[in-house]
Amino acid sequence: MAIMRRYFSEYFSHYRATLSLGIPLVLGQAGQIVLGFVDGAMIGQYGTNELAAASFVTNMFNLPILFGLGFSYALTPLVGQLYGRKAHFEVGSLLKNSLIANAAVGVLLSVAMYVFLLNLKRMGQPEELYPLIIPYFWTNLISLIFIMLFNAFKQFADGITDTKTSMWIMLMGNAFNVLGNWVLIYGKFGFPEMGLLGAGIATLSSRILMVFAFLGVFFLTKKYTRFLVGYKRSGYSRQHHKTLNKMGVMVGLQMAMESGIFNLSTIMVGWLGSVALAAHHVAITIQTLGFMTYYGIGAATAVRVSNYYGRGDVGNVKKAATSGLHIIWLLAAMLMVFLFVFRFDIAAIFNNDPDVIALVGTLLIIGISYQLSDGLQVNYANALRGISEVKAMALISFVGYFLIALPAGYLLGITWNLGITGIWLGFPIGLTLAGVMFFFWFRRCTRT
Repeated sequence: MAIMRRYFSEYFSHYRATLSLGIPLVLGQAGQIVLGFVDGAMIGQYGTNELAAASFVTNMFNLPILFGLGFSYALTPLVGQLYGRKAHFEVGSLLKNSLIANAAVGVLLSVAMYVFLLNLKRMGQPEELYPLIIPYFWTNLISLIFIMLFNAFKQFADGITDTKTSMWIMLMGNAFNVLGNWVLIYGKFGFPEMGLLGAGIATLSSRILMVFAFLGVFFLTKKYTRFLVGYKRSGYSRQHHKTLNKMGVMVGLQMAMESGIFNLSTIMVGWLGSVALAAHHVAITIQTLGFMTYYGIGAATAVRVSNYYGRGDVGNVKKAATSGLHIIWLLAAMLMVFLFVFRFDIAAIFNNDPDVIALVGTLLIIGISYQLSDGLQVNYANALRGISEVKAMALISFVGYFLIALPAGYLLGITWNLGITGIWLGFPIGLTLAGVMFFFWFRRCTRT
């Protein structure tokens, strides 16, 4: 015990610093997590087919959305460095160029998803779902560019340490979305009962609202006046775009591939029918409890690692990364107990079909098995981001997720006929190997 006490005492100051940065980031994600739960529950209670269709579309769009989020992450450290030097003109200029870059990426992602839509019926999903999938798909496609524009504003605000503005705008948007769901799904206040399409329209409307809210705050309040001169007087900067693209594409690829093993597996799950697809959606939604929480702490770890790395303090670089892992693993252990005890109760919130509930309970047992691995890979992927090893992040993600996890899921679930259970068994295999590779690459890069 004395040895353990001495070991952990080395990290107490790091725990405090990481939590100080990480808790606001975690809370910022809480609204999105709650919204995902409410969306899933309202759609699931409306009908199993609607939930299955929502599962397919949501999981397909998680890939471009997370790539876009990762791309936007490049802005935060760049803004932070300029802001620290009080280079307010350059911050405004960088924001303008980031909005241009993010809009361009949003257009490209929209085109890619339109091509996917044209080939939708080749995905082998249940025929009865296509009338539900297609209109819901369109509402998500249109919203991509608004997501990218909001991401640019949010990362800019985070970079100047103004996290409250984006938090309040997100909470407002989420509240509007929930209200819109209730009105449009079930046909309240004279609106027609639109079911799943109503949920899609509500989500699209909330995303447009959040962009215009940020535009209003930026241009019409005194809060950002010092950045407006640079924003208005600057034009396109090749250097800004080069820097944003270099970092953003790699981080975006890593996040997209991390999500990809879950999202692309949705296609395989769809081959098994509507019940399996609905259960998959519910279980994935619940799993975001862990992922988004871990990523909040991981983002704080990235900031602290980068600070120490910039100073050449390799010893504290390692301690900052290790302390992040300790916190994430503590959170993972708490989540594992919670999911095991309440797995069926949580599933029942989303859907009242006993077959779906039972299957979700089975999938969550598998989910519990890889929470520590998920925490490991999130922490050390962010630690690598903190030391700018973004190419290694993308390569390891490709190997762990696409060369190992997805083929393993196909082999176990489809070839060996284990069904959705087999598909899900591919997740802990890929996440564990990716986490181990991230860890050893980080240790290699920080070897003294």
